[in-house]
This record gives sequence, structure tokens and C-alpha cells, in this order.
Amino acid sequence: MKKVLIDTDPGIDDALAIMLALQSGVLDVKAITTVSGNLQADRCSLNARKVLDLVGAGDIPVARGPQHPLTRRYPKDPFSHGDDGLANLDLPPTKRPEDPRFAAEMIVEMANRHAGDLTLIALGPLTNVALACLCDATLPRKVSSLVAIGGAFGFNKESSTRATGDNPVSEWNIYVDPEAARIVFEAGFALTAIGLDVATHDSMAVTPALSAQLAASKRRSAWFLQGVLNFLERRGFKSYCALIDSLAVAAVIDPGVIRTEKIRVGIETKGDLTTGQTVVDRRENFAWKHLPLINAAAQFDSERFLTLLGSIIA
Repeated sequence: MKKVLIDTDPGIDDALAIMLALQSGVLDVKAITTVSGNLQADRCSLNARKVLDLVGAGDIPVARGPQHPLTRRYPKDPFSHGDDGLANLDLPPTKRPEDPRFAAEMIVEMANRHAGDLTLIALGPLTNVALACLCDATLPRKVSSLVAIGGAFGFNKESSTRATGDNPVSEWNIYVDPEAARIVFEAGFALTAIGLDVATHDSMAVTPALSAQLAASKRRSAWFLQGVLNFLERRGFKSYCALIDSLAVAAVIDPGVIRTEKIRVGIETKGDLTTGQTVVDRRENFAWKHLPLINAAAQFDSERFLTLLGSIIA
């Protein structure tokens, strides 16, 4: 089984992604760390522990990070995940304790314990991962890879029309803490970034076949996804909003779900209109070779992804 640590901000799509990892039979979730993104880190920690309870997970430590980004105020998410952050599904209170370790400490500790054999899956802003890099500059060499939901790389129209940050060109996870994103992108990880280009593509929509699977299932994860889809429909949002973060987990389970391209990317931290933009340098001449070279998801196999999701969640 692949050993993973999930850094996350549940959030409806994060919650489903955690369930996908836990029920996959392929991933061994060593720890969960929570970051301020969709909600602040304390509420994300609470929600992560509720999700673990919901699917009857074992003793997986949940550690939280800071309540704010590295240098900025915590911004208000323009997209609501519900009063409880979990589609108002009223999951039962949890008695599962929070781990006393700080999230960055947990990341470094797990990377040392499973050196060369741990994949980081980052589903929210990169604050915790950046802090872990500041604690241990060798962290990128200790983990096998980092798969992150973040950015918009210009591969298709969804890259711009589905912008989720609080300006015209940014994606939410990068926008919340662009300074952290810059640290992580430049740190030297074997980084795969899954941006709006694929994670919000129209072909991410829940199909009638998947809906039928969910309706026929008695699994708690299927009940949860049905509740989230109903929540989104009532608010006029498309079903892909429930699945965004699951794409990162699916890509770790089955790398063939996505196809990546190597591109040079810088993170904008100063522009009034562009803070949090992932700026891609595709120039034939005069390209900035000092920008980090990353693997960015350019395409994905929607049928393969949705089949995998249905087989695990339903």
C-alpha cells in the first residue's frame, strides 16, 4: 500500500477525498493535517475527525496548523460549504481527540519516519507544507512526491472561467496563501499540481450511472456524497464542486487518471488583480529558466476517474 499524509481543509470536496483515500484499499493514510482554507484550521480539524468517525476509520492522527496564512489575513471563501462546512448534513459530534502536535511538526515527523516512501497529498492552501519546509529544508527529498490541488495553468477555458480566488485570475488554494505556495513550488518537490483546468472541467460532472450507484448503495460515503450533491443543486452549483479534491487522491491511487505536462510556473504575490495567480512561462524565447519546473495536470480521463470513484465510494 502507498503511504500518504493528507493535508486538507474540509470542506465538502475534501471530506469526500478523505473517504476515497480511506476506503481505497490502496492507500495507507498515516496522518491528516488541517490547514486554514475553506474554513479555519480548527474547524477543519473537527470536520476531518467527524469524517473519520463517519466511515469508521481507525486511529489516524489529526493535527492542525495555524488559523491564518503565513503573512496575510485569513480571507473569506466566496463559496460556502454550509454552516458546518459539510453541506449541513449534521454529522454527529466526535469524541476522537486531536493530536497535540503542530501540523508542520507532524509532516516532518512522518516524512522522517517513512523517508522516501511517503506521498504528500495537499488538498488546501500550502501553509502547513511551507512551514514544514521552513522547519526542514530537506523535506522535499524525503517524500516520494507531492500531489496538490492548486493553480490554473491555461490548458483550457476552465482555467479562467472557473477562477475561485477572490480576483479574476486566481485559484482559491493558491490565493489564500500565495507566499506559502511560492515556498512550496520552489522547494524542489517532485510536484504534481492539479489545477482548475482539469479539476473543474465539465466532464467531472456526476453521471446518471454514478447517481444510480449512489442511490443503490448503503455505504455512509455514498449517503454523504448524495447529500453534498443535493446541497450543491439547491444552491445552483454544478456537481464537479463535490469531486475536485478527490481527483488528487484518485491520481495517487491510479496515476493514469491524469496526464501531466512539465511547465515553468511562478506564483504572483503582489498584484492587486493577480495575487495568487500561477503564472506559466511558455515563451519560445527569453523564458525565465529560474522559475520552478513542475508537473501540471493538462488532461484527465473522466470515465476512468468516475468509475474509480464509484467503485470505492458507492
